[in-house]
Amino acid sequence: MKDVGSDRRTFLRGAVTAGAAAVTSTACGPPAARNSGRAGNSRTVVVRDIGGAYGEAHRKAVYEPFGKETGIRVDVVHIPTYAELLSQIREGPRFDLIDIDMSALALFEKDDATQELDYDRLANTRSAGIARSLLTSHGVGKNYWASVMAYRTDAFGGMAPETWADFWDIRVFPGSRALQSPEGGPPELEFALLADGVAADRLYPLDVDRAFKALDEIKGAVRRFWGDGASPGLLLERRQVAATTVWHGRPNQLIQRGAPLAYQWNGARRQSNGFGIPHGARHPDAAYRLIDFALRPEVQAAVAELYPMGPVVPTAYKYLPRAAADLASSPEHLYTGFDLDIGWWVANKEAVIKRWQEWVRS
Repeated sequence: MKDVGSDRRTFLRGAVTAGAAAVTSTACGPPAARNSGRAGNSRTVVVRDIGGAYGEAHRKAVYEPFGKETGIRVDVVHIPTYAELLSQIREGPRFDLIDIDMSALALFEKDDATQELDYDRLANTRSAGIARSLLTSHGVGKNYWASVMAYRTDAFGGMAPETWADFWDIRVFPGSRALQSPEGGPPELEFALLADGVAADRLYPLDVDRAFKALDEIKGAVRRFWGDGASPGLLLERRQVAATTVWHGRPNQLIQRGAPLAYQWNGARRQSNGFGIPHGARHPDAAYRLIDFALRPEVQAAVAELYPMGPVVPTAYKYLPRAAADLASSPEHLYTGFDLDIGWWVANKEAVIKRWQEWVRS
């Protein structure tokens, strides 16, 4: 089982004092020789990101400052699906850097679509306190996000659900529920197990049978399965459900407009976006320089000020006194949640999704 606690301890030590949680790059090995040609004089780098508010935040906090400092122009492409990205890498990519979740980067590695990273070229990963699980051979983490519980504050007679056991308790907290569908990411088996009494540090390997047995208990109350970030907040706002899982931060705009909604961090499932370099990248040197720039503490903080994803570099929090409370990597949240085990999900996702689909239809 993955020791997620060690990553939390690493991050917390780094948050207290820079360099106390040094992580060496040698464990990640040397770079792959194939398709790793250098283009040291490149004045352009092409990044794939998801666009929208996320892309706009990165344009302001990362791409434009990087361009001003280095003279390298950052162009952006928005290629939505893993299959499309993989197909283009096979044909010869139009991008040099992939910004995507770490689970997808693990799949790219499995499909031999990305280069092995040379951590000697990423100075800002050294002695930075970045969790070891985010310094992989073919991907480096860049910011955290989390799935959490959200609810209507007027739904339960003044009470607020605080645990996944509360979310599952339709008698004490009555009303419809919503859960994430596989279109939105890995099915939320972890929440079912937490509701059934499994400790967060004993989740993996997931007991799939036990998780689906727990899901059976709540199935009659599940009104919707959502697959995009906007849906949970809208379902709550329109009173279609009383409680739902949600990507943290997504309901914030509704809350700021006065909607009676809230979310809480107990039992949050943390994940991270990261960077990978595809085979065939035309400007790998510029890609490395952009990755290293994005991992500076002040740049990490600048992104978090504009978009609610937490830094992977602990010392970024000294630049974030206002935004820290609502970020997945905030020290106050590290022990109330857990890290999704990417290795387990890469190995088991296909079988779990098949069973999930059968469960939904049954």
